[in-house]
Amino acid sequence: MNILVVDDEIEYIMAMEIILESEGYDVSTATSGEEAVKLLRTQNFDAILTDLIMGGMDGMDLLKIVKDDYPQTEVIIVTGYGTVQNAVQAMKEGAYTYFVKSHDPDELKMEVAKLKMLKSIKKDQPVDDTAPSMDSFLLQTKSPKFKKALNLAQKSAQSNANILILGESGVGKEVFARYIHECSKRHKKPFIAVNCHAFSENLLESELFGHEKGSFTGASERRKGRFEAANEGTLMLDELGDISLSTQVKLLRTLENKCIERIGGNKSIEIDFRLLCATNKDLKKAIEKGEFREDLFYRISTIAIEIPPLRNRKEDLPELIRFFFEKSSTDLDCVVERIEDGVMESLINYDYPGNVRELKNIIERLVVLSEDGVIRKKHIFDNKGMAEKLESINDIRPLKDVRKEMESEYIAEALARCDQNVTTTAKKLGISRRQLFNKINEYNLR
Repeated sequence: MNILVVDDEIEYIMAMEIILESEGYDVSTATSGEEAVKLLRTQNFDAILTDLIMGGMDGMDLLKIVKDDYPQTEVIIVTGYGTVQNAVQAMKEGAYTYFVKSHDPDELKMEVAKLKMLKSIKKDQPVDDTAPSMDSFLLQTKSPKFKKALNLAQKSAQSNANILILGESGVGKEVFARYIHECSKRHKKPFIAVNCHAFSENLLESELFGHEKGSFTGASERRKGRFEAANEGTLMLDELGDISLSTQVKLLRTLENKCIERIGGNKSIEIDFRLLCATNKDLKKAIEKGEFREDLFYRISTIAIEIPPLRNRKEDLPELIRFFFEKSSTDLDCVVERIEDGVMESLINYDYPGNVRELKNIIERLVVLSEDGVIRKKHIFDNKGMAEKLESINDIRPLKDVRKEMESEYIAEALARCDQNVTTTAKKLGISRRQLFNKINEYNLR
């Protein structure tokens, strides 16, 4: 993925270049909005990471030019804490998201990785904005159960009814939500997604409702929340089953009145939004246990759509496997010339407790570990079988750790085959010498 970093601070540009190149992205830089526009005329960029406040052309001016003239390029606004409100306004104008300079760079890495995934899933948009192609969302199916869920999504998209999307982790609930938004009358307005599980109770309320200056320690400026950012558009609350009862009360009041109050404020702010919620929890059981409000459940589930797990739509596996092999080969710059006998049979017979997300990761592993362009059966589950590798919940490790381990082994093997020649190895891996040096240092391969 090609990324253009725009900032008038040379030190910050250099830091972003190192961070993004270490993740395998191709990075170009510009020290002003004017220079960025010149580069856009001669090069194609998947994303632009631009500072909001710059001399001359600022980030908002650059955003408007990109949205008008280069609609396929996404923009991430970089801002200081004091100008977060302006960054939220930038999202209303079409920015993909914003990143606060003082925050952990890992947050930025996650947003860029998510953007890369979404751009690969959402291919060219069709001319008819009200009927986006299911191909662009990887929703083509032969499964009657999945077709039923899709038909319900299409029919309900045109209304303003609140929709509850149910399904196991990894089935693609956010992809479904984005498809509903694109099919709706609000498709030209913001789609704002919030993972409720990622925030503590107090932080979640601030994230959703915003806060006034001085409302709590550290609140040095007024901040608009996600409800305001989603005005006239769609707000998706993912992992809704994890929110506290007190936050549920505030959410219920907001749904009833279509108004919010920022934390520390007493002014009611009218909001026009369409709510989509998603969870992998059984909310009816949570209601019985007193962990979820029954009145809120009925508010958010005017329409309930359940996405079947991958093991119940195996007729779709051949097409999904083909798609992810093609995507992984392109993303990882690995040529796949042949798939060993038994690979497809093993992939189709596996039950995928992690659903589509797990299928994607398994195929990425197969492509990374392919030898001479051949996908080999021995690499499917590392010769042990997934059940043996994950005998208990304590054996489950974060995917980023597993990916790093895989990458470390692969780079070490590549260096060995190239007689430790960094230049040759970098060329074979399709990365720069600096990127390879960074990986060697990161994984202590010397």
